[in-house]
Amino acid sequence: MKKDQITAVLERVRSRPAERQEDAARLLLEMEAQDASPCRLTDEQVAEVRRRRRAKPDPKYVSLAEARKRFRRSGE
Repeated sequence: MKKDQITAVLERVRSRPAERQEDAARLLLEMEAQDASPCRLTDEQVAEVRRRRRAKPDPKYVSLAEARKRFRRSGE
């Protein structure tokens, strides 16, 4: 994206209602926080996440009890 396109988007954000401006600001702040995070996936990890998402695009949700059971098993 070119600088003039970014400027245009920011100008449009400024013309939105205050609540939408706050939403946009929160998104940008979250992006900054992620950039500052020391946590990073390796290229191999990113590839594995993408592979798994393609293999199972609609994950099933589990109950709280099932989630707790799974966490207990993974800690063994």
